[in-house]
Amino acid sequence: MQTVIFHSTIYGPIRSRRLGMSLGINLMPNDGKLCSFDCLYCEAGFNAQGPGKDGVPSRDTVKRQLRHKLQQMKEEGLTLDVITFSGNGEPTLHPEFKKIVEDVMRLRTEFFPDAKVSVLSNSTMAGKPAVAEALLKVDNNILKLDSAIPRTFLAINRPTSPNCIPEGVIADLKKFKGQCVVQTIMIRGEYEGKHFDNTTDEELDALLRAYLEIQPREVMLYAIDRKTPAENLEKVSKEELQRIAERFREAGIQVQVNA
Repeated sequence: MQTVIFHSTIYGPIRSRRLGMSLGINLMPNDGKLCSFDCLYCEAGFNAQGPGKDGVPSRDTVKRQLRHKLQQMKEEGLTLDVITFSGNGEPTLHPEFKKIVEDVMRLRTEFFPDAKVSVLSNSTMAGKPAVAEALLKVDNNILKLDSAIPRTFLAINRPTSPNCIPEGVIADLKKFKGQCVVQTIMIRGEYEGKHFDNTTDEELDALLRAYLEIQPREVMLYAIDRKTPAENLEKVSKEELQRIAERFREAGIQVQVNA
């Protein structure tokens, strides 16, 4: 079974197809996965692998390790486009997320003031006041919405809470008043005998209505690019992504395609 891919709290820098040269911050365990979704396409594997034994890193550990890495990169004359919260699960689940964001913003300004700070989030905690406040501090508040139709949302993202539905996610994202980027993977396939496809006209119309409600700064469309824990998933072509993007652009949505 595919398992965690980040075995450290600070990792990289790596070249991100969406964000450029990125230094990653993994706020989840280094030896397991902890997430409020269990997405079929997650490169870190399914939640069934368990959260491991190490637990989440402390605020002090994150701050100390990030300072060391940024200082090292500065001394070596390296460049940095972005510091990205990602990793083995949902970063906003960390109990000290807000304070860690504040630390990261200060360290960014000290060592690489031109670099951006990004958070890749599945949106499930976006309605929590402390999390929302922290997300409004970063440069790129990137929030997931893969489907606005409940059956497809549940099939692809498989939220761990039965109360998590797309209507609630959309309502939470609207509260950012445009200070967010919405990230959507275009995908189709089959899992446990159930077929799903968020590229149909019905799905795209529902997504467009959601985007128009949320009014994000930008929508990022992308397709699977790495090994996934579920096998029968189809990679949507760049040409199809571009056609979908154009459909959204015609309605006034700013769209970036990452294929």
